[in-house]
Amino acid sequence: MRALIQRVTEASVTVEGRTIGRIGPGLMILVCAMQGDDRAAAQKLAARVAKLRIFRDEAGKMNRALLDTGGAALVVSQFTLAADTRSGNRPGFSAAAPPDQGRALYQDFAAALRDLGCAVETGEFGADMAVALTNDGPVTIWMDSADRG
Repeated sequence: MRALIQRVTEASVTVEGRTIGRIGPGLMILVCAMQGDDRAAAQKLAARVAKLRIFRDEAGKMNRALLDTGGAALVVSQFTLAADTRSGNRPGFSAAAPPDQGRALYQDFAAALRDLGCAVETGEFGADMAVALTNDGPVTIWMDSADRG
């Protein structure tokens, strides 16, 4: 699975003019299930994200994780993280998991964060969503479950 993680002071997701998820300080997490991903990959990536030390401690250093801060996560599915731009001008998305599998793994990722003790809001899988956020720092991190064993 792939995740684009942004430390935020606030974030929200809207579908058809209705806000369906909103958080204050925490993480905006865009996630994409890839071909070959499984539930274990979703759980492992969620654990890595929850423990990622990108929040400031008392000395101002990035030394605290979401689990340490009590912040929330807004998790939004984004299959375009699977974009292959190596050829031509139109990205290819064939590396993304099929929709049914992608939905299940997206839900598994959000559930794994909740199981770890994180407050989680979500978008709507497959919907045309408007995401608003205030990036804090800015801090933006790219993670891929394929990068670690």
